[in-house]
Amino acid sequence: MSKQKEPQSTQASDEKLQKVLARAGLGSRREMERLIESGRVEVNGKTAALGDRVGADASIRVDGKNITFSAGEVTRRVLLYNKPEGEICSRSDPEGRRTVYDRLPQLKGERWISVGRLDFNTSGLLLFTNDGELANRLMHPSSVIDREYLVRIQGDVDDDMRQRLLDGVLLEDGVAQFTDIVDGAGEGRNRWFYCVVMEGRNREVRRLWESQGVRVSRLKRVRYGNCFIPSHVRVGQWVELTDKEISDLCATAGIEHRPQSEAVETRETRERHERKLRVGASKRPLARQLKKPRAEGGTMQESADHAKPQKARPALAPLSKASTPKPAAKQAAGKSGAKKPRTTKSGAKTQTSKSRAGTDRGPRR
Repeated sequence: MSKQKEPQSTQASDEKLQKVLARAGLGSRREMERLIESGRVEVNGKTAALGDRVGADASIRVDGKNITFSAGEVTRRVLLYNKPEGEICSRSDPEGRRTVYDRLPQLKGERWISVGRLDFNTSGLLLFTNDGELANRLMHPSSVIDREYLVRIQGDVDDDMRQRLLDGVLLEDGVAQFTDIVDGAGEGRNRWFYCVVMEGRNREVRRLWESQGVRVSRLKRVRYGNCFIPSHVRVGQWVELTDKEISDLCATAGIEHRPQSEAVETRETRERHERKLRVGASKRPLARQLKKPRAEGGTMQESADHAKPQKARPALAPLSKASTPKPAAKQAAGKSGAKKPRTTKSGAKTQTSKSRAGTDRGPRR
């Protein structure tokens, strides 16, 4: 009696192909299912079929291009990067310009995926994750996540223009609009505004303002959903979100997030980096905290970042107390080490060099 071959059991580590492709940042699982059904995906040299599972040693190609992926469940990680002007959101540039990936920490067997993009001349908040499905959800219009920008406008902005921008303007790729516009600093024809959009179209904020005949001279993203730039994260620096902050972000995107056991090495690296950023922020001279020359990647005075009245700002839910920016005045008083003014015999107070530097501040937020 001949022995029958026992069916090979699927390895526990194998995952559905569409899930692996989604995590690699190629799109949602449903989009990956359609991609597989169209015959554009190959696994180990053979055309893949819906329902195929892959392991860590599989070779995956989409439209003839090799795909870098991670097999098995991975620890979900998210970085918040304070992008300066003059960096592109591509992994490489034929012109040799700096990219946003140049400053990020290296990953083993994975890669950072940017949540949306900021153009070359735009600065501010940019999120990165190793989870392509999370990145796709955060970017997709169906998630209805608001993005807030600080913009400096050169030109006259009246109530009629504001209303047109709030009602909607027909651009080349369809109707676009702001959901909120709030005054910032400045007067006359050179003013700052905070504006909110619900999509991530290419250069949408610039195109909306320029459709009204005014010029955008500075543009910075200050918020993405419930994520703000922490006050101690300077231009060109990044910080890694905690598991609690990632959980809040996933809830915003409608993704379930189970508590993760962070690797000891990863946790120690993140905490060490966080301490380094905070110490560096506390040692900065007051004048350097308030003004950042363009040569160092700064785009404006930080005082402009805090110019909008708190009452006018939409109600928001920051990720955590640790990630909520402190007012610039409190940060300067608590961390700059500025000396108190000396009192003369006549009772007049004299200014120290540091207190004089503080007089350069613009309007507070």
